[in-house]
Amino acid sequence: MGNLFSKFFGTVGVIDSIRVTLVMSFWSTLIASMLGIFLGLVLEQTKFPGKKLVVRVNRTLMGAPPVVIGLLTYMLLRKKGPFGALRWVFTIKGMVAAQVLIITPIVCGMVYSYAVRTAPSIRAFARTMGADRHQTARLLLREMKNEIYFAVVSGYGRSISEVGAVFLVGGNIKNSTRTMTTAISTLKGAGDYYEGVFLGVILMLLAFAVQTLAEHFRQEETPDENL
Repeated sequence: MGNLFSKFFGTVGVIDSIRVTLVMSFWSTLIASMLGIFLGLVLEQTKFPGKKLVVRVNRTLMGAPPVVIGLLTYMLLRKKGPFGALRWVFTIKGMVAAQVLIITPIVCGMVYSYAVRTAPSIRAFARTMGADRHQTARLLLREMKNEIYFAVVSGYGRSISEVGAVFLVGGNIKNSTRTMTTAISTLKGAGDYYEGVFLGVILMLLAFAVQTLAEHFRQEETPDENL
């Protein structure tokens, strides 16, 4: 049994695929969340011609096929592309860039939808209490923190489960850019279905662990209303 596991872990590079998956999903979710939250709140508060069109475009991007975003990112980052000098093709940085393009519209759209429903009443309450602009912004973020949390978790779920975009941009290079999802795809292509299922279980356990950890920190930051 030990030899079987050693052979399996060495064949697909499980340890490195876990490392790549965690690094990629962490940075892509962090960057996309910061951009998405900011853009979602700005989009809700700002009035400008064509705003409805921008909202529709963002909602379209929320459901855009990841493989299309991956192909676009690859074309931008390839040697002859406009950002070829960065040399991010077949690197984790390039995969993060593709993931940011995928996740940002999701977080932005969810935050915008929440803000449209709740922000006006929160701002009205803040005005009656004499709050300034910065105090109002802090109150808005505090009142929407649960919704923002779910938007970030949704973005993370999209990041950790992505296959097409990271395959195109990262190249699925063993011990370098192979993620757990692309490793599963590789195993499936080789007919190693049981090994693919085993790796899928590991992926689900990792996702559950990260979700549990995030929920723990969120509850710690939530004051007990009964105190």
